[in-house]
Amino acid sequence: MSQNKTHDLYDFMRHLQNDMAAEYDRIQKRATEDPGTAGDQGEENWAELLRGWLPRTYEVVTKGRIIGVDGRTSPQIDVLVLKSIYPEKLLNKKLYLAAGVAAAFECKNTLRAEHIEKAVKTCVKIKNLYPVRKGTPYKELHAPIVYGLLAHSHSWKGDNSTPEDNIEQKLIMSDSCHVSHPRQGLDLLCVADLTTWTLCKLTFLDRLSPQDPNYASQEAEMITSYMRNTAGNIQIDDFTSIGVFISNLSKRFAWEDPTLRDLADYYNIKLISGGSGVQRKWEANLIYSSDVFSRFGVRGPLSGEANIWNEWLSGFW
Repeated sequence: MSQNKTHDLYDFMRHLQNDMAAEYDRIQKRATEDPGTAGDQGEENWAELLRGWLPRTYEVVTKGRIIGVDGRTSPQIDVLVLKSIYPEKLLNKKLYLAAGVAAAFECKNTLRAEHIEKAVKTCVKIKNLYPVRKGTPYKELHAPIVYGLLAHSHSWKGDNSTPEDNIEQKLIMSDSCHVSHPRQGLDLLCVADLTTWTLCKLTFLDRLSPQDPNYASQEAEMITSYMRNTAGNIQIDDFTSIGVFISNLSKRFAWEDPTLRDLADYYNIKLISGGSGVQRKWEANLIYSSDVFSRFGVRGPLSGEANIWNEWLSGFW
């Protein structure tokens, strides 16, 4: 028996996954009678999961819209996670101030291809409500909100179906069609009984020696990829899509809220998984501001092995 298999955290994740599967079976029994109620129940399942596994300082609500500082509003969102700073008086107004929203999720009981494209388009709208940030690679690659698509299960259940490939192809196509900057991309897509895709962003230099005559003009390359998470370095029995979801969401929150970094590091060690994804390449000089782009050479090569929370030394977000 591997050392990993003795850790209680894996048991907790398996229980969550089993509970979600049981809820899906229960909801589906009456879904055709009342699809609206079935959808509400599914959203509440995810809201309860988030309430149970996020720090108590976050408030999780359902059914609301986000309003930007300029008055523009988002489409209705199924589940929202509010920051600890959110005014109590406004918690139940169903129109949530963008600056106080940490994350938002679209929820589906049974994922279909059209849901993926819709979620990507909604994600772009929501992230465009926020002013573009400048000053560091991390800020320029990310909007200050996490947006994701969550599903209990999926519609590709035939004997010869390839649900992971189908979802990934639709996700990549939707990203290519609707996402014009890395900060607009869908952060997470979790199918509870299948796997989780996480949007990764990598920037690196040509890594030329300072003695090389081309050192001053070395180019930075920007790559995004939807990583399909698999068992990777942990035992296959210990892998859960929900475990990857919780771990990755905690890491994304920790970039904006440093008080969560110890917990995010812990999850990253115990719930880590391997993954692969199709790369989308961007011209870094068009993605970053001229100030940040010009400082790459001064600050030194970016490295995924550097301090993960250092916005200049870590090239992998």
